Amino acid sequence: MTNSVDTSHVPDRTIGIGELARRAGCKPETVRYYERIGLVGDASRTEGGQRRYGEEAVRRLTFIRHARDFGFSVEAVRELLAMSDQPDMPCQEVDAIAKHHLEEVESRLQRLSALRDELKRMVSQCAGGKVESCRIIEVLSDHQLCISDQAHGGAHDLG
Repeated sequence: MTNSVDTSHVPDRTIGIGELARRAGCKPETVRYYERIGLVGDASRTEGGQRRYGEEAVRRLTFIRHARDFGFSVEAVRELLAMSDQPDMPCQEVDAIAKHHLEEVESRLQRLSALRDELKRMVSQCAGGKVESCRIIEVLSDHQLCISDQAHGGAHDLG
C-alpha cells in the first residue's frame, strides 16, 4: 500500500534562480533586483536557503524583461503587471500606458535625429588639422554654434 500525498495545492517550485534567469534571458542579479523592488514575488526557499521558482515566475520575469526591452519604465511595468493580474478588466489603461510610451519614444527619436545631424555637421566641418583649430572642439565649446537646440540635452536625456 502506497501513501500518496495530495500536492495539488502546493505551487510547483522546482527551478533555482540560475535556471529562472537563463529561461528569462537575464542574470541572477536581475532576478534578485526585481524581487527586491517587488516586481517578482519572493521565492520559496529550501531548507538550505536556496530560492525556488515555478513556471509563473518564469512567465512574469519574461514579461518584465520583454517590457523593459521595449523601454518601459519600471513603474510602467509595475502598472502593466498589476493590470495583467486582472484579465477581465478593460485594457484602456494598458493602451494609455503604451500610447504614452510611444510618444516618449517618438520624442527621443526626434532628439536623436537632431543629435545625429549636428554630429555629422561637426565631423564634416573638421579639417583634420590641430586641436587648436578643430571645429568639433569649437562647437562643443560654444552652444551658439549649433544649428539645432534639439541636439542639446540629447544623448543624456535619451534614457
